[in-house]
Amino acid sequence: MNETISQDAPMACMDDFSSWILYEDENILVLDKPGWLVCHPSKNGPWSSLVGAAKEYLQLDTVHLASRLDRETSGVVLLAKHKKAASYWQKGIEFKKVRRNYLAILEGELPAGNTVSTFLGKDPDSEIYVKQRVTGNSRKAKSAETIFTPICSKNGYTFCSVATLTGRKHQIRIHAQWIDHCLVGEKLYGRDERIYLEFCKSGWQQEWANILGMSRQALHGRHLRDMETGVCFSAPLPEDFLLFLESEMKLSIQEIEECVSVSDELNFKDNG
Repeated sequence: MNETISQDAPMACMDDFSSWILYEDENILVLDKPGWLVCHPSKNGPWSSLVGAAKEYLQLDTVHLASRLDRETSGVVLLAKHKKAASYWQKGIEFKKVRRNYLAILEGELPAGNTVSTFLGKDPDSEIYVKQRVTGNSRKAKSAETIFTPICSKNGYTFCSVATLTGRKHQIRIHAQWIDHCLVGEKLYGRDERIYLEFCKSGWQQEWANILGMSRQALHGRHLRDMETGVCFSAPLPEDFLLFLESEMKLSIQEIEECVSVSDELNFKDNG
């Protein structure tokens, strides 16, 4: 089964889109993507995807997606308005001159930092076409390395800073499952992939709230940073993150802000 948009996926609108803008100049448009919107154009029209909405906003026939996020991952996405800018940022990401950092909420209390280095490949045991898994080294397998750094562990969950040293599809989600600390809200790389299948078929079911904790995977692209120029774009924590941290992990707003500050300092230090 291919990855699809569930039947209850909302549409964007111009007012929504304007509120997502983090930065804009003559070369680039940087957005705080919500965790319910796909990046790439879909068959449901321009307002069903981030790229489609950006083209409507900019009144351009073409925009270049320099960095992307999975549909249910929120956070910083950069689009280039022309080929030269696209080349700069795409090559920067490819050659690790532009780096991403994430914030995540994991199931279970991760006691210490964990660097996961594996190979990833297609999961032959799943009927879901896009699903990957940790696999052995082979001609088709791709190496992947993820660093999980716990910022706060409490009440059976971990608020975690995540850095990727490679950029593989679903990498963080697969590695979180591999270390037995799945992302909160994870449907595909969680406890039961049948939830994902049913979600694609019929949309969100409220009965899953007690099982998953959130209606989407708790992964947020916090920073996108150009290591050569020092330019950094940051997206604030979304409301569903804040709600979970307050209601389930019992963190105060001050404690959450301190956690985010610690993560930011850590990432800026590690990234030079």
